[in-house]
Amino acid sequence: MSTGTTKLDVVVSDVVPVNELVTRFHFRRRDGQLLPTFSGGAHVVVEMRDGERTRLNPYSLMGSPLDTREYTISVRRDDVGRGGSLFMHRHVRPGIEMVISYPVNLFSLDLRARKHLMLAGGIGITPFMAQTAQLAADGGNFELHYTCRTASLGTYADLLRERYDRRVRLYHDDRDERIELDRLLSSQPLGTHLYVCGPSGMIGWVRDRAAALGWPTETVHFEHFAAPQPGAPFDVTLAVSGKTIRVGEQQSLLEAIEAAGVDPPYLCRGGVCGQCETNVIAHDGNFIHNDHWLSEEEHRCGKKIMPCVSRFEGRSLVLER
Repeated sequence: MSTGTTKLDVVVSDVVPVNELVTRFHFRRRDGQLLPTFSGGAHVVVEMRDGERTRLNPYSLMGSPLDTREYTISVRRDDVGRGGSLFMHRHVRPGIEMVISYPVNLFSLDLRARKHLMLAGGIGITPFMAQTAQLAADGGNFELHYTCRTASLGTYADLLRERYDRRVRLYHDDRDERIELDRLLSSQPLGTHLYVCGPSGMIGWVRDRAAALGWPTETVHFEHFAAPQPGAPFDVTLAVSGKTIRVGEQQSLLEAIEAAGVDPPYLCRGGVCGQCETNVIAHDGNFIHNDHWLSEEEHRCGKKIMPCVSRFEGRSLVLER
């Protein structure tokens, strides 16, 4: 964990299969005390010791913020991913001791809103589990629209309908059910805030339509942790620490920097929070920007990079680390 990220020593108290792709994991503190408080939309970074490699993946907390006896996360298995979800599914069992970060919230509810309109896709439902619980406890006004591939893969859909009835609307791809987004966005009362979490294509679609329909930027909230993409290995010089490192094909730039003994700050490891933003001193080549933090202008100018998710192709790269 980064020096700026406080650790929690936990034990896995339960592992519950939810459907053919998703498994829920429960954590309690090793010392038996209550876990730190959090708010709906928060996530933790889970540390996974996979042989000689340490994986650090962010997952949304999905339990009620009113109950901190345990934290719960849900992990969707990705058979062609980088291995974090497979590690959780294959190796994590009740009784195992693990390390997680303190909760961080980059997708918090704006409690000034008169209404909260929530759109979820697939495993993007998880932060809304905590957010709806928080709002329901406080009498908040919300509605949730949840789209998934099939009914069997509608993670927690039945539970949400049981809890909130008509405030939850379900859509199934195999039934050709689609959110009528323009109608939905155009019919909301003044003071509504919009929240979206799911695949990047869905998030882009919702944000673009909201902007086109005149939604103020500050009322549109989204969360999407981009997974580091594989690519050709490349070399990097770290000017401050005086090291030259090799970034492997399946390794993120951030992971390579950490493996070299340098400890940059982070909060999300998914290209969202901006904490690991790094200045580029010199480069001869092209950047592959995969983050949601830097602006398009910053992407073009080649003076900054988000090492958690972005890569480089070329002869040389020198970073201020």
